[in-house]
Parts: sequence; C-alpha cells; structure tokens
Amino acid sequence: MDLHSRYPAVSDLRDAARKRIPHFVWEYLDSATGDERTAMRNRTALDQILFKTSILHGEFKPDLTTTFLGRGFPLPFGIAPVGMSGLIWPGAEQMLATAAQDLGIPYAMSTVATQTPEDVAPHLGEHAWYQMYPPRDEAIRDDMISRARAAGFNALILTVDVPVASRRERQTRGGLTQPPKLTPRLAMQAAQCPTWLNGIRQTGMPRMKTLDKYSDFKGQLPSTEHIGYLLRTSPDWDYLRRLREAWTGPLIIKGVTQADDAARLQDEGVDALWVSNHAGRQFDGAQGAIDTLKQVRNATTLPVVFDSGVEGGLDILRALALGADFVMLGRAWHYALGAIGAEGPAHLADLLRKDMEANMGQLGTKTLPELAHRLL
Repeated sequence: MDLHSRYPAVSDLRDAARKRIPHFVWEYLDSATGDERTAMRNRTALDQILFKTSILHGEFKPDLTTTFLGRGFPLPFGIAPVGMSGLIWPGAEQMLATAAQDLGIPYAMSTVATQTPEDVAPHLGEHAWYQMYPPRDEAIRDDMISRARAAGFNALILTVDVPVASRRERQTRGGLTQPPKLTPRLAMQAAQCPTWLNGIRQTGMPRMKTLDKYSDFKGQLPSTEHIGYLLRTSPDWDYLRRLREAWTGPLIIKGVTQADDAARLQDEGVDALWVSNHAGRQFDGAQGAIDTLKQVRNATTLPVVFDSGVEGGLDILRALALGADFVMLGRAWHYALGAIGAEGPAHLADLLRKDMEANMGQLGTKTLPELAHRLL
C-alpha cells in the first residue's frame, strides 16, 4: 500500500483514526475545553501567518537539520507528551518512543502515560524527555525524577499551565472516567473498533501506571479523588527553584502563555521555554498560541519550543519563522497510530518532511533560519 497516496495529509490520518478509535476515546483525544474557542483561535492565528514566495531561485534541496539545547536533530519537530497515550492506541508509548529513536527526534513521555518510565526505557533513543505534572509531595517528586533519570530521560519538562483541572465538557459527555471503565455504553463503542479492543485486551485496561508506586500516598486525598490527584498542585516560583536544584539536566518549562514570565524564568536558570496553551484544553479565553510565541521570542534569548494547533509542515514553518527553535506535535502522532498502527509515526514524519520541503521550495529558503526573511 502506498501510504502517501492513501494518507497524503494529517487530515487523512485523522479521518481514518476516528473510525478505528472508540468514540469515548476519540472525544478525549480530540476535544478542548469550554466551547473550544481557544482551539479555534490557534487555527485562525496560524492561518494569518503568511509568506512571500520566491521565483527564479534555481534548484536546491532544503536543509531541515537544526540544533536544540546543544544537540543536533535531522528534523525540527518531535513527539509531545500526551496523557493516557496507551488508551488512545494500545502500546502507543513504546511505539512512539521506538519511532522517535529511529527518526532521531525527541520523544516526550507524560507523567500520566499508561506505561512507566521503566516500561518505556528499552525503547528510548538519545533524545528522551520526561514531562512532569508537579506532585504535591516532595518525596514523590524526587522519586519520580530519579526514575526518569534511571530510565534514560535526559531532559525534564515541568508543565505549569494546569493549576487546576480543566472541565473538557466534550470528554465528559463522551463518558470517559478516571480510571477508565468499560460501561455497557462504552463497551458497545469499543466493540465497533476490533483492532483497538484486541490491543487493549493484550495491554490491559489503561491506567496511570507510574503512580501505582505511590498508592500509599492516596490516603492524603479525599475518597472521591483518584490517584492522579496526587499530581494536582499549582506550583509556585519556590517549587520551580526546588525542582531546578533537584534536576541537573536540561529543564524546560511547558505552558508559557505570557511574555512577562519569560525574563523571570530565564533568571531562575531554566534551559528552555515551551510556548503552549495546551491546545485549548485548559482555558477557553486564551489568545492563539502562535501570537504568544511572537511575544515570548522578543522577551527572551532562551531556546523556545512551540505547540498548539499544528496540523502540518506549513504550520511548523510558520512557528520556526516566528522564532521557535523546535516544534512539537501531540495529537497528530496518535492520529497516525490510530490510522495505520506502528507504521504510522514514520509515515507522519515523512509526510511532514515532504510538506516542509515543498513549501520551502516555494519560498526559496534553503535553510530554516532563512524562513523569517520570507514572512509577509
């Protein structure tokens, strides 16, 4: 099967995945919060970033290589952390880690993945990042850091844009609970997706396995709250300082939504900023993330990562032109898994690469740093 003929765009992968993933899981993956206006603004703001095309520049092969945090990469994009990844597609964490290793790009694993750092360790490449939702208890935090380091993760991501749980009304209507349970209604949906269901039978019903080790701490929580609430704290600047002392490797702050925070974060000794509005999944009154990127880039000399609303190679070029040093995608990799399975991530990476090369050919830009000069 010629994958490029069948799935020539991310939208084709999305359409195919929707048919193979149960509805209640799809609503978890594809939803935002509120009326999903922030998600819409992400798309609208990206579409407003335009370029000047070029003529008579001759033939050339665009160079997509880049450096980030002192490391070289063949492509300027990677795999963002997505919670409960193995619920979306069984075995997703290992598949994505393996794909990232093969591609030479970063794989970022979520604290609330369905696998543990130890489970994923054999599949990690040299660019493994661990995303942390900040635990309340310092003992949990320190142990989690030690586990990530021992597993082979070499950069730590602190997510700071989840001070409280978001509502995600579409997800609630879909019927997903934590931990997930197959009610008769959801079981009927799962039965309509036999490949997904067979995979779940092999992996077991997904849960936040990393937190199993800390079950003794659950007594700290009200009886109505699941173990994931051990992570539900809103970190402050003192928390960041303690984390900076505890983690000796690169520290990336994810969820930067205001340029005003950039200078202070730089002063606190973080290594990179990650501009993101959680793809509209946390707050429905935010500006488009690409607009935030422009403001943050002007406020700091630190490397900057970007996500939120990226749907293809042109969007990656837009972010890079506006000052991002690296771009991360989350949903798209899961669309690829849902559509094709284990071969999906490699196809997506090739699709994005070809899209970037075609657009750079139109722009006459041989290297990524030239993109800024072609902005309209």
